[in-house]
Parts: sequence; structure tokens; C-alpha cells
Amino acid sequence: MARITTLSLIVFFAFIAPFTHAIKFSLPAARLPIPKCIWNAAHTHALVIVTANVGPGANQRVDVEILDSTPHRNVYLSKRDIKGETRLAVTAHGEGEVGVCFKNYLSPDIKLDIARNMSRTVDLDIDIGADAVDYNAIANQESLSGLETEMRKLEGIVKEIVDELEYLKKREERFADTNRQSFFRFLHTTSYEFYNFAWFTILALTALGVWQILHLRSFFKRKYLID
Repeated sequence: MARITTLSLIVFFAFIAPFTHAIKFSLPAARLPIPKCIWNAAHTHALVIVTANVGPGANQRVDVEILDSTPHRNVYLSKRDIKGETRLAVTAHGEGEVGVCFKNYLSPDIKLDIARNMSRTVDLDIDIGADAVDYNAIANQESLSGLETEMRKLEGIVKEIVDELEYLKKREERFADTNRQSFFRFLHTTSYEFYNFAWFTILALTALGVWQILHLRSFFKRKYLID
């Protein structure tokens, strides 16, 4: 059953993996532009190919930066004033997401009221992992047939799927360890508080009992019931 499930997952991901992450958007111009970032998940050592086609726009400068979401916030590449089609390639340093950020700077000579309608169109394609590999170049270099080239592609996709499953397994184990530690910490704290509460209850009941005995003794003495 486990083999069937794994095989089903591999077939499912093999169909969805070849699709390219493509997006088209308008990038407004500003003196201090807010970055427009597109994030995609990437595994360690995964190849990331970014193809950006920036439309024309006078008195505007588009800068691009590629970084990741790791705690180190690694900046892989930064390029100023990109025009037309620009192709960039980086390799992910760790598990997480890789972001492609754009900024459209407005020329200081342009008045802000005119710049409200100024923008540039960005056509962005992001290929990650097996999608980023140029199998045609490999086929020409190694003299591979069409079938061999397709098998090489499937090999790369299956490797990505195995890496993804291994990553999910490690993440599940990490979450399980965190839950286990949190449970034992909660249990320890609760037990300590319950222990203190139990002693407080015993002392309070003992003090109340002593007070009641002394009060009754004093009451009986006033009524001359006891000496």
C-alpha cells in the first residue's frame, strides 16, 4: 500500500511539476517605490532561472533583486536598470522560498502628479529545479535521442519529488518533536503548579481547623461548659 501511495504521488507531481511559474503585472513608478516581490518555494541547491521581460517606459528605471526567506536573508543577485528581456540564474542556499523583487524608480525630473499613471509592464517567468535545466543543450552535448531526453527530464522530476517528500518528512518530524517538547514542558509546569496548590490547600485546611478548635474552646469557656 505504501508503494502504491508513493507511486501515485510521484505520478501526480510529475504532471504538475513541468508547469512554469509565469506572471504578468504592472509596476508603478515612484520616487521611493515599494518592492513588488514574487515568491516561490525552492529546495537547497535548486537551480532557479528568472526570465523578466520589462516593457518600455520613459523616465523610469527598473531594478531587480533575488533573495531568499531564510533567517540570513541571502541576496543572490541585484541588477539595476533592466530593459527588455533579462535572464538571471541563481542557486538556492537553503530550504524555503526564493523571491524576485522589482522596483520602478521615477526620474527626479518628472513631477509627481504626472507620475500617477506611469508604470512599466513586467512579464516574468520563473523556472525552478528540473524546469530550469536546458535539456535540449544536454541532448546536443551528449547526443541523446528524443526518448532519452524525455527520460532525463523524468529523472530530474522524480528526484525533485523525492527531495520534496524527504523535506516534508523532516518537517513533520521537527513538528512532532516541537509538540512533544511543548507537551512535556506543559506537563512539568502543570505538575509543579498542582503540587504547590495541593500544599497550599493542606496548610489552609489545617489552619482553618486549628482556628475552629480554638474558637469553639473559647465559646465553651464563655458559656461555662468547660473549665
